[in-house]
Amino acid sequence: MLEQFIDITTPDSTPETPMVTFVVHPDSGGPHPMVVFLMDAPGMREEIRDMARRLATAGYYVMAPQLYYRQVSEFNVFETGDRDRMFELMMGISNNMVTSDCRALIAHAEADPAASTDRVGVVGYCMSGPFAVYLLGQLPETIAAAASFHGVRLSADTDDSPHLQLANARGEVYVGAAETDSYAPPEMIDAFEAARVEAGCAGRTEWYPGTEHGFAFRERPVYDKAASERHWERMHDLFSRNLHG
Repeated sequence: MLEQFIDITTPDSTPETPMVTFVVHPDSGGPHPMVVFLMDAPGMREEIRDMARRLATAGYYVMAPQLYYRQVSEFNVFETGDRDRMFELMMGISNNMVTSDCRALIAHAEADPAASTDRVGVVGYCMSGPFAVYLLGQLPETIAAAASFHGVRLSADTDDSPHLQLANARGEVYVGAAETDSYAPPEMIDAFEAARVEAGCAGRTEWYPGTEHGFAFRERPVYDKAASERHWERMHDLFSRNLHG
């Protein structure tokens, strides 16, 4: 495996505040389909990079950007303990900002012979689950598959709600929802699934019984090994069907 940290230039970055991005991919056999791995609200950390590495071993060019770059150079709530700051940072980024960031990531990957950007995948967790779905509708000619795990705000009373993008999508969406999740209650998940069906967007929504918000992360107290392994299985299946070939 090859990995590196690169500074990505975006419309909102400066020479002093680039979007630092972790990139990992197999060391041979490319070009490999690109996958954007979006961090959750606690921030960029080794746990996220390890998950990106695991995905890359299946034959993907994985890019994991530090999404808070507009406000801080780095942040990890598990090191600082500052949850108030975490929520401030989380509220400081939007669907459109992440769409702009994703365009910059794809532009970088297009110039790398190790990457293939013909069909791109994206996965998000918690805060970034809605970003992944939004990208599916905003970049329909590029994003072929999007996965959201314990994602929040998938269906909201806003003009940029992810569920409103489903009619524009050409790719497939997968939503994995925790059974107990105050950030993503059943009524929101059900509303999103109803919108997906009405829009004719390929995909499905799946409940993970006995789980809580954050179940996919090994270092969280709510980690559920069986559910987390299922989330990996679903993600691999989604990307294998839509990005390869």
